[in-house]
Amino acid sequence: MSLPSHVKIVEVGPRDGLQNEKQVVPTETKIELINRLADAGVRVIEATSFVSPKWVPQMGDNSAVMAGITRHPAAVYPVLTPNLQGFDAAVAAGATEVAIFGAASEAFSKKNINCSIAESLKRFEPVVSAASALEIKIRGYVSCVVGCPYEGAVAPEQAASVAKTLYDMGCYEVSLGDTIGVGNPASIQRVIEACARVVPIEKLAGHYHDTYGMAIANIYASLQLGMAVFDASIAGLGGCPYAKGASGNIATEDVVYLLQGLGIETGIDLAKLAVIGDWISSAINRPNGAKAGRALCASAA
Repeated sequence: MSLPSHVKIVEVGPRDGLQNEKQVVPTETKIELINRLADAGVRVIEATSFVSPKWVPQMGDNSAVMAGITRHPAAVYPVLTPNLQGFDAAVAAGATEVAIFGAASEAFSKKNINCSIAESLKRFEPVVSAASALEIKIRGYVSCVVGCPYEGAVAPEQAASVAKTLYDMGCYEVSLGDTIGVGNPASIQRVIEACARVVPIEKLAGHYHDTYGMAIANIYASLQLGMAVFDASIAGLGGCPYAKGASGNIATEDVVYLLQGLGIETGIDLAKLAVIGDWISSAINRPNGAKAGRALCASAA
């Protein structure tokens, strides 16, 4: 079994991790989090989201965050842009990479954004066209690739169809999201195999929530198939507001600990990462969801 020698971590904590926090996180805290992550060697940091503050109040300071961060020359700071208005605002704020979202579940798409999968993908065409004209890279996300809180199990072929559409549309990378964390190594591998038949494996990423404690096992199962890009969130921040009981993303600290143990390069300083996870958890007054992070901080103390 040949595992990748290097893995790219896409840090989603500042956006996906913080967007559902009930208490508004100060802009200065978000900026410090992003800067500290870059200092620890994280090279892709999803910084914020250019959505209507009416829907996601936590991201209402998006332009201020983009203006306030110290941009590391080797790092990129993608932002979420669900429509052309958001895209234009992101470009004005200096974004050089954007992301769009589709769902593999019709019920989730209707409940989440009030339209069908096909309609949602159609809405992204002007965003992709505008990004292409400005030579701005665009990343695609597919949510609910294994299961949906409203319709149950999702067929791997359905996830593959959405992934292919996003890739054909112009997304340089497509992230497969187990949004409610029901996946296990077998079901995740089935989804990856289906998607890899229509999108090159090196263009696919894994985004796994840890609701049933399977996220780290799912990453290992994905590595076995050659996947080498994973989304993760510092201290395990985040969750899905549309899925009852869905806990947060896999903690970046836990992913890096696994990869180090397998001899896989990430370029990330795990000791620094653990300290950052402990700091942001305290700053927003919530438990640190990173098992490796908590253990490392305890042993350092």
